Amino acid sequence: MGRVRPWNYGDYENRYVNVAETLREAMTKNPSLKVFVANGYYDLATPYFATQYTFDHLGLDESLRHNISMDFYEAGHMMYIHLPSLKQLKEDLDEFVRSALP
Repeated sequence: MGRVRPWNYGDYENRYVNVAETLREAMTKNPSLKVFVANGYYDLATPYFATQYTFDHLGLDESLRHNISMDFYEAGHMMYIHLPSLKQLKEDLDEFVRSALP
């Protein structure tokens, strides 16, 4: 247990991690980068409204907004343990990968 606790977030101790700027930079440098966001309606760790807000305020060039796909599932944070959400997630990811291929 000593290898896990105490948990260390480094510079992010007692703060949430925000990688929005890093994602915006990556998508700007690589306009072919596609992003899939899976949201659980009952996710208390990363609420879907917060995800939508973050992506709406990403400051991403309008020409790159079509590279973001966002879907919503009747599940919490771990949508893979809710079988109907898992099935839908698989279908949505299949479609995302097919659409992202050249």
